[in-house]
Amino acid sequence: MGNGVISRLFLDKDRGGKPFFLVAGPCVLEDDDMGFRIAGEITEITGRLGIPYIFKASYKKANRSRLDSFTGIGDEKALKVLGDIGKRFAIPVLTDVHSETEAAMAGEIADVIQIPAFLCRQTELLLSAANTGKAVNIKKGQFLSPGAMRFAVDKVRAAGNDQVMITERGSMFGYGDLVVDFRGIPQMQAFGVPVIYDVTHSLQRPNQESGVSGGLPGLIETMARAGIAAGADGLFVETHPDPEKAKSDGANMLRLNRLEELLVKLLAIRQTL
Repeated sequence: MGNGVISRLFLDKDRGGKPFFLVAGPCVLEDDDMGFRIAGEITEITGRLGIPYIFKASYKKANRSRLDSFTGIGDEKALKVLGDIGKRFAIPVLTDVHSETEAAMAGEIADVIQIPAFLCRQTELLLSAANTGKAVNIKKGQFLSPGAMRFAVDKVRAAGNDQVMITERGSMFGYGDLVVDFRGIPQMQAFGVPVIYDVTHSLQRPNQESGVSGGLPGLIETMARAGIAAGADGLFVETHPDPEKAKSDGANMLRLNRLEELLVKLLAIRQTL
C-alpha cells in the first residue's frame, strides 16, 4: 500500500528544493464511497505534479464536543474502507487513534498511525503506536512549545521505531482561536524528524458555544504559503467536495476543486528554497 513513499520520507533527510509531501483527505470517513472519490482525485493531481501523497481520514471521531455529533460509520467497516482505499490507489493511508486498543487495530490497516494533539503526552498510547511498526505522526499539542515535542519523539524512538513525524497545528490563543509560530518548524526539524504543517486545523475556531468548531478557510492559501516558505517537509490539508455538508470540520476545510491550484502555487514557492 505505498510503503515506499513512507520509507523515502525517512531516508531522504534533506528535502530542500524537493517537493513537499501531502497528507490530505476528509476529516472522517462519512460513508462507503466518499473516501474513494477524494483519494482518487488527489492521487491523480499529485501524480501529475510529482508530489508524494498520503491519504488521511479518521476511521472514528472520539473527540467531538457534542454527544449528538457524527463519530463514524463503525470501526471495522471504516478500517476496511481505509485499507481498500490504500490498495485501490496504491497509496499509504493515515488514521488517528485514541487508545492502545485502537492503535493495535489501526496498525493492521494503516501505514501511518496519528496521535491527536490533545493526546501527544500519553506515554502508553505513543508506545502502542510505535509498537505497531508503522510510521507515527504526532500532532503537537496546542498547549506545548515546539521544544517540548522532543520528549514525545523520544518515547516512540525508545520503543525501537525511528519512523516518527511531528505535525504543527497551532497553539491556543485565548478560548476560541489558534495562532501558528512558524519558528517551531525548524526547531522541531532539529530533532531529525520530518515536520508537517497542518494548515486547515490551524485555522480552526474551537470551543464555540454552539458545540461546533468554526474556522477561517479564506486564509488557507495564506497559511499554506507561509508553512512551505518556512520549510515544512509536508503539508496536511483536510479537503471535501462540499465542505458545507461535511459531517466534521467542514468550517475549516478546503474545497476539493481548489486543491490543485493551491498545490501549483506552493510548488513554485518550494522551488525557491
